[in-house]
Amino acid sequence: MNLKEIFNFEKRDSGGGRLSDFWYFFRRIRLNRTIVVLGMLIAAAVAGIVYVLNHVDQNYDVLSTIENEDTQSSEYIQMGDDLLKYGNESVSLLSQSGDTLWNQTYDMSDPSVSIMGDTAAIYDRRGTAMYVVKMSGPVGPISTDFPIVKAEVTLNGSVAAILEDGEKTWVNYYSSDGSLIVENQTRMENNGYPLDLAVSPDGAVIAVSYLMVDSGEISSHLVFYNFGQAGQGQVDNVVAEFTYEDTVVPDLVYFSEGTCVAFRDDGFSVFQGEDTPEESQNTEVNTQMISLFYNEEYFGIVTEGEEESYLMTLYAPEGRQRCSREFDMEYQSISVSGERILLWDGAQVEIYDLGGKLKFQGDVREGTVRNLFQMSRNRYLLISDEGIKMIRLSW
Repeated sequence: MNLKEIFNFEKRDSGGGRLSDFWYFFRRIRLNRTIVVLGMLIAAAVAGIVYVLNHVDQNYDVLSTIENEDTQSSEYIQMGDDLLKYGNESVSLLSQSGDTLWNQTYDMSDPSVSIMGDTAAIYDRRGTAMYVVKMSGPVGPISTDFPIVKAEVTLNGSVAAILEDGEKTWVNYYSSDGSLIVENQTRMENNGYPLDLAVSPDGAVIAVSYLMVDSGEISSHLVFYNFGQAGQGQVDNVVAEFTYEDTVVPDLVYFSEGTCVAFRDDGFSVFQGEDTPEESQNTEVNTQMISLFYNEEYFGIVTEGEEESYLMTLYAPEGRQRCSREFDMEYQSISVSGERILLWDGAQVEIYDLGGKLKFQGDVREGTVRNLFQMSRNRYLLISDEGIKMIRLSW
């Protein structure tokens, strides 16, 4: 038997012909092997993606340490890619490597800070001093006639503040050079007691939450003042008012010129509109609200959980729910920084992504955590009672 007979080779005609059964079988084997290899590669890739998405770090590496930083008597807060350090005697801006970019002295007894973009105002709670700074450097001081309860800064450096003097309160508005733009006096028996205020980033609109008490019944009166063109023809620049019976509104946050969120003791309301805000969403929370956290892009609420101790829910500024996740960690602080939700208690830390997936769970070796900021995908600035360190998650 010759080779032609063995392999049953068929001649090709002018229009082309078939390969022999041998070569057909050979190609099928190669094709099947290719399919198997591709399937294995796809399975490995899917397994890798699943591992990355569900991997929970428990270890980290210390990349650098900022030397000679006193974290006991100073407070630190993220400002852009840098770190704003403030205390009773001065404020300064530190780079991630620990270099002091600028420093400004002052005298305060209980400093607090308000940040909007690249602008900040440090104010003395129950004192009369404020200082406006930008990432590029100090701007200047602002002095008030009465003790400061709360202050909020705008992008251009103007500052709105609640001032208190006995039974009288003021909601005053100052330019960055310290001059008084608007003075609004209020009394408890008239407008109520101002609990909180928020200012739109451009400084045109100020929202104030007043607590009203009448014959033992409480209510909250939310007032929007417009100091731009739209408010010029309105009485006292008031462009919108809302009343909530048997409700307290202790917190207000402006996320953009057109979006303000009022946090009630029974939920939250979203107001939209640059000139004349209107309530676009009213969300009730039926369980006890435990914590509120937010940055310039998101806000979150922690309530009692059903299966575990707590339930955290993250929202976009317009009120759309981003994620919801139950957890059982007993936490001291919770915040949202960059693309992460951060919880800590003592040395214990948990980190979640914005989808609610747990990314890190463990204890830090650098003492008690005072603050934590995400600086890049897996790098964090850790502020502890032992100093400041740049850490990187192991994954």
